[in-house]
Amino acid sequence: MHLDHRISLEPGTPSRGDTVRLEYRGLLKESGADRVWLHYGFDGWKNPCYQQMERTPQGNFVCTTKIQGTREMNFCFKDSANNWDNNSGWNWTCKIK
Repeated sequence: MHLDHRISLEPGTPSRGDTVRLEYRGLLKESGADRVWLHYGFDGWKNPCYQQMERTPQGNFVCTTKIQGTREMNFCFKDSANNWDNNSGWNWTCKIK
């Protein structure tokens, strides 16, 4: 499921305990970032974590993570120069079923 042109998430509406695959092709990738981290938390940013993403052959960044929340996954991205893509201050949210 494409959340927008910058993000895709599979499965699109995960359940607690699911492993999701998140692919990022947004501003940091377009600006030439060498490394990108997923910054994420659940249910209103509880217990936030960082996870380094891997570059795909297409130049996008991808990672998998386990859904630990009950209502939503909250996330944004940062690169190795500490530049952030937080969706213009709105971050991204994925509902959990």
